[in-house]
Amino acid sequence: MLIETCILVGLLVAVAVYLILQPGFVRILFGFVLLSNAINLLVLLASGEPRGRKVPIVGDAVGGLPPVDPLPQALVLTAIVIGFGVIAYLVVLLYRTFLDQGTADAEELFADAPGREPAAPKAPTQEAGR
Repeated sequence: MLIETCILVGLLVAVAVYLILQPGFVRILFGFVLLSNAINLLVLLASGEPRGRKVPIVGDAVGGLPPVDPLPQALVLTAIVIGFGVIAYLVVLLYRTFLDQGTADAEELFADAPGREPAAPKAPTQEAGR
């Protein structure tokens, strides 16, 4: 199970980085969502397997088993709340950018910035059936 989770975390990080590097702000937003979830999964993965450990409640030791470390779960819970706040901010920023500028594409938004070379004109596409 450990190998599959490592592969899943790596895949999520790779897709998140790919989406964050795209010009569309919606894809960047989805990239941040995936990256947040991948990092949370990574923290839980680093905390270790909870099987064979007792509940982290103060009291008598049950059978001499070591307790589960509650710190990674607390960190992930905090990271979920912070990630939700960042994602809510990015949604509002995307919404205001679209209302003010009329686009959600970074290339169109910064097309006339000084020092930037103009983009090559797009070739017209032909519709099928004409």
